[in-house]
Amino acid sequence: MKISRMLRAFFCLAIVALPGSAASAQVLKITVNDTIQPITEEYIARALAEADHRKDEAVLIEINTPGGLLDSTRQIIQSITTSRVPVIMYVSPSGSRAASAGFFLLESADVAVMAPGTNTGAAHPVTIGGEKMDDVMKQKMENDAAALMRSVVSRRGRNIEVAESTVRESKSFTEQEALAKKLIDFIAPTDADLLHQLDGTSIHRFDGTTVKLNLAGQPVVPFDMTLKESILAHLMDPNIAFILLAVGALALYAELNHPGAVLPGTVGVVFILVAAFALNLLPVRFAALVLILGAFVLFGLEAKFASHGVLTIGGIALLTLGGLLLVDGPIPEMRVRLVTALVVSIPFGLITAFLMSIALRARHNKVVTGAQGMIGELGLAETALSPLGKVLVHGEIWDGVAAGDIPAGKQIVVRGIDGLTLRVEPSTETAGTKSPTR
Repeated sequence: MKISRMLRAFFCLAIVALPGSAASAQVLKITVNDTIQPITEEYIARALAEADHRKDEAVLIEINTPGGLLDSTRQIIQSITTSRVPVIMYVSPSGSRAASAGFFLLESADVAVMAPGTNTGAAHPVTIGGEKMDDVMKQKMENDAAALMRSVVSRRGRNIEVAESTVRESKSFTEQEALAKKLIDFIAPTDADLLHQLDGTSIHRFDGTTVKLNLAGQPVVPFDMTLKESILAHLMDPNIAFILLAVGALALYAELNHPGAVLPGTVGVVFILVAAFALNLLPVRFAALVLILGAFVLFGLEAKFASHGVLTIGGIALLTLGGLLLVDGPIPEMRVRLVTALVVSIPFGLITAFLMSIALRARHNKVVTGAQGMIGELGLAETALSPLGKVLVHGEIWDGVAAGDIPAGKQIVVRGIDGLTLRVEPSTETAGTKSPTR
């Protein structure tokens, strides 16, 4: 009897707990407003893993991207197609785009949605750095990208022929055109409208299973980047990486010209290492690094040879060219802009020229300290020099030697120094002034 009552109690508790469990489901939302690169790949993969851990109803990815790296795109597609949680790819807000790699991601999602005033497509593969290829290699790249597109779109039940045309013919579509050609599932102006339209809809997953989405009243929970991902996402901008590299080099240059300053050297090492870390995640041309190194060599040679700015101008040209070629991005957003290259290179060269002019002026100035600083100074013969004796220079008594006899009290001028002995000669200059013949 007691056992029966306990079972009924547990049964009632289970019934009460069920609505609470259903209500705990939510929609995890992330925002991708950047190029597609390793940090984007890490961010999306982490969000999908977290949604699976929480048993969320769906993952909503709001995307606005010009494209990115094909390797990262493939990894993200793999994460989306193997995700246990349905993935909704949403091109939003108005004015956004899912171009190139972004179109691949849009088509790989369980649900593809676009906001009014958005566009997608132009998924033709671009050679790294925009280099020209032979026809065979170009055809290989196109066929590989087209095959990836077909494999993704066919499993999602979308228009294979039109989707492939974005790869082979670089076609782009507005949200209305994409809907009419069955590249997306529907159009939604807001997140709330999107979830309302999807509520109760059955979708076919990539693995062939069918899932009914229950999204009505589900909270949309933002899932932000970690601090590390946020910092690295900014560093993945080739323009920032190039600026860090140039500033770090300038700081090291300042340290080499002023040994012991410590601060410039520390800043230089930190900036260069951070730039190297960021560039390690990007497709970098090592020939461009050689050009940048050559620019620094020319800047350094300006200190050794008086080239009247010729070496500095050459350094500016090499630094600008090296910056432009530094990152082999498949899209303009993943390359160093001309404005950035010029803004970095020209001030760098001008600062170098300024520092070199100071160094050159210092090189031609007379030494005024140490033993060499004594030459040309006036003094008095403390004792008669015939030719040895004592002389008073700068309030100090020195051994002096003269070519001829000099009487005591006679004004002398220092012409040389041998150890602790001054070579002097008579002078008619006023005490306290420099000899005009020094």
